[in-house]
Parts: sequence; structure tokens; C-alpha cells
Amino acid sequence: MTGRIIKIALVVVVLAAFMAARGCRARASAAAEQPFDVVIRNAHILDGTGSPWYAGDIAIRAGRIVAIGRLGKFSAKSTIDARGRVVAPGFIDMLGQSELTILVEPRLPSKIYQGITTEITGEGSSIAPQTEALLRADHLTYEHYQVTPDWRTLQDYFARLEKQGMGINLASYVGATQVRRVVIGDADRDPTGDELERMKAQVRQAMREGAMGVSTSLQYPPAPYAKTDELIALASEASRYGGIYATHMRSEGDAIIDALEETARIAREAKIPAEIWHLKVAGKSNWGRMPEVISFIEKSRAAGLDITANTYAYTAWNNSLSAFVPPWAHDGGTAKLIERLRDSKARERIKKEMDTPATDWDNEWNEIPGAESILVSEVQNKALLSIQGKTIAEIAKTWNEDPKDAIFDLLIQDNAYTYVSVFGMQQSDVSLALKQPWVSIDNDSEGTSIEGILGQAHPHPRAYGTFPRILRKYVHDEKLLTLPDAIRKFSSLPAQRMGLTDRGVLKLGMWADIVIFDPEKVHDVATFENPNQLSVGMDYVLVNGVPVIEDGKMTNALPGKVLRGPGFGKE
Repeated sequence: MTGRIIKIALVVVVLAAFMAARGCRARASAAAEQPFDVVIRNAHILDGTGSPWYAGDIAIRAGRIVAIGRLGKFSAKSTIDARGRVVAPGFIDMLGQSELTILVEPRLPSKIYQGITTEITGEGSSIAPQTEALLRADHLTYEHYQVTPDWRTLQDYFARLEKQGMGINLASYVGATQVRRVVIGDADRDPTGDELERMKAQVRQAMREGAMGVSTSLQYPPAPYAKTDELIALASEASRYGGIYATHMRSEGDAIIDALEETARIAREAKIPAEIWHLKVAGKSNWGRMPEVISFIEKSRAAGLDITANTYAYTAWNNSLSAFVPPWAHDGGTAKLIERLRDSKARERIKKEMDTPATDWDNEWNEIPGAESILVSEVQNKALLSIQGKTIAEIAKTWNEDPKDAIFDLLIQDNAYTYVSVFGMQQSDVSLALKQPWVSIDNDSEGTSIEGILGQAHPHPRAYGTFPRILRKYVHDEKLLTLPDAIRKFSSLPAQRMGLTDRGVLKLGMWADIVIFDPEKVHDVATFENPNQLSVGMDYVLVNGVPVIEDGKMTNALPGKVLRGPGFGKE
């Protein structure tokens, strides 16, 4: 009797297994028979890893890659024939600056026409946290962009982005400068013990809300007032949540080795990976020092420090004109700076310090040949719009005054808002940095448009051209990089760095951030003389499986997502 029961039980088990398997096959068959949303056919696939291209097709469903290879017959809602073109992962901008302009023009045409599908932002002064006092202090910026700042936390800001939609994916650091300003304002002093604890709490909250890490921009006041121990304390909080320390270092000129040593110390003592933004050696006296910088980073990596960098590969940088003024003159914020610039004695002191070589601050005036190397790119005061695109030398001649006085008077008239492009790098240093296997790419410019209020600015051409320029100049023309290596720098390298495990490579299960282009045709158009020109050659750009550029034209779709960091939702 017992044997019979066992046999019956075995039969039941076998039948159940058969039915289950049949059901699984039926579901799999049904899934296979569902039409794909998009299929890209006849592609030269560069998967982002640095491997050579291979021929194949890519199928997308619900925003992700669900099949890749030679697909044969298939059913698809939309088909793209990529014959003769490269299909690669969407490009990741390691420093994008679009946190406000994405609220003005969510499509971000200057970005998507470069092939950028993801941006990381938040350089020192991040979009959050905010206080009423900070919003009042920075009101001219919000008025300039016609943006109402209705957020106070990073979580609030992300919610606003998700509600409005956006053309690319976006992630942000929390800025060490931002939390310093929240707690102690713009004063040149150390935080008290209690204030430092409050700053650390702000970092913890931002990490739990999705920040990628903590960042510094140590050239721009009040950031230089922060000592290394303060930065280690904040970076240690980000480290607890798996974050990164990203930095615009304290010096990119005469004191660059000191700045590198500080970065290495923060990485070591906070036990955190470090990312150096827009790696450069600035100033004619430092031209040719890039091998020294690379050697320092290589030795640090060999010693176990996880330090990497990025570059935009132009010989001019772009920043605030107020950076030409020594940090002490910024103590107390913009109003105090303007007050000192109006004072004849303070003005003479500032001039003298600008003319004196220094290692305790990044003296840009000493890093350039002269006033002809400073090009005004953006002003806030509409009465000054005519000087955009002119050099300080030209402005000084028109105003009939010394170039340093022209800088001061321009800052006074524009309430210290002015941005400038500064020609202070050597091409061989730029090229050498770009070649390094641990160097990815940053745009270091806000997303912009040739139309509307954004089109009124005169930005650095990198705003429109960084990634296509690298493809044209450094890959196609100069052969400094191979195409697979450039694509790796644009995609898998930054994705790996930022912990974006489901982006940056073309393989099954990944989000379908994809670009399709002809390497013979893609190129930048923007110049310093005429920067507001969209790059050419991106035939298709898909963000999360949805085309934002189709047949070379913007679709107006807003499929981007907020990308949150490793501490999101943790306690």
C-alpha cells in the first residue's frame, strides 16, 4: 500500500513539474511574441567597454535592452536602420552644471545634440540644501533664470524634476560649500564644534535623499575658508553611505601639487574615492607640468588611493570673474565684496595681490599672459549685454581704464555675477590628460539652448561641443584616442565611477541610453566667437529607450530620470 502511495505521489510530482514547465514555456513564448518597442538593426555596436565594434541588432522594451545580437525575424513598434553607423551607450557628463537651466529648458538641446544622456552636477555650491537666507542672498541668479526656488532639500528638488520631466538623466552631489553656507553663511572663519556637527548632519540627510557624494569647489569663496580637517569630516559622512568626494581643487596653478596632496589626504583619511574635476595645469608658468600631475595620481593609485579625474579638453576654462579677486575680499558675501571694490584702499590692496605670485590662493591674474586672455561670456545686468564676447582688454580700452580697474568696475556693475572664459592652458598638457585611462569627460557647462533667455548668453563653446569635439579633433583628426577608447571614456568609465551599474554599457538588462552616429560626420560647431551653435551628427539619441533626437531632430520627449546615489533611503 505504501509503495502504491509513493508511485502516485511521484506521478503527481512529475505531472506538476510538466505543467509548470509548460506554463513557463508558454509565458516565455508569449513574452517573446510581444513586439519590441524599438529595434536598432544593422548596427556597428561599440558596447562601451573599449572593445572593437561588432555587427548586431539591439531590441528595447520598457526602456531597457532586452535582446542584443543577430535577432533575425522580430516584431517591433519602431525600427531604426543603423547601417553604416556606430551604436554606442549614451554619453555621461561628469560635471554638467544644469541644475537650474534644466528648469528653464528641460529638453537641454545643447546636451542631447552632443549625445549626452546623463549628467552629474553639484559643484561645491549644490542646488540643495537651501535656507530662506541663502535664497535671498542668491536671488539675482534665480531672477536671471526666471526660476522660483520652491525646494529646500535635495528630495524636494528631485521631486520637482520628476514632476516636470527632463530630456536627460540627472544626478547630483551635495556641496560642502552649500552646507557651510547653510550653517555659518559666507564668513571667513572655522565652524564651531556644534556647527560642524550640523554640517555633517546636512551631508547625511542629502546622502539619504540620493546625493552621489560630497563635493568641493575650493577656488571660489566661501569654499577656500574651509580647512582640510573640515572637508575630511564631511567626506567621512559621505563615505559612510558609499559616496564619492569630487573636487575642483584648491589650486590648478602654482600650488597644484599642494592641492593634489590635500585631495589625497582627504581620500585617505575619509576612506573615500576621489574624483578630480576638469584636470588641468593652469598658467603659463605651469605649462608642461601635466606629467608631474599624472605621476602624482599614478603613485597615489599604486599606493591604494582610488583617485580618478575628468577633462573637457579645451585650452580655456570658464568661471566667475570674481575668482580674480583674492579670497579675503569675499569675506561676508557679495555685498561685502562690492563694498571693498568701491573702497580705494581695498582696491589698491587687491591690485597689489593680483600682481604678486601666490600659493595660498589660485591667482588667475598671474596665470595668464594678460587681459586679452579673459573673454566675457555671461552677464546678469542687461545694460552690459553688449560686452559679452569681448575681452577685458577690449573693455578696458573702451572704458579708458586699467584692465584690473575694468575687472572691478564690471563686477560692481554686474553685482559680481559675471562669467568669463580664460585662456590659460597649453594644448600638450590638455592632450596628455585626455589620454590617461582613468580620465573621463566633463562638459563643465550648464545645459543651454540657442533660443529664449538661455540663448542670450555667450558661453564657453564646450557648452555645445565637448563630446563631438573630442570625436572630431582627438579621435578622427589627431588619432590621439581610438573610437572605442573615446566611447569608453564617455560611457562605461564614468558609469563605473558613479556606481551606475545599469547604464554605460550595451548589454542585456541595461537602461537603453543609446546614441547612433556616423563617426565621419559628427563634429562640434560652437566657437569662442560664436558659441551658440548645436553640434552636428547625432542621428539618434535615446534616453531610457525613448528617442530625444530622431533623424537628427529633437523630438521634445522628456524621458529622463533622477539618478540617486548609494545612500538613498538608508538610515
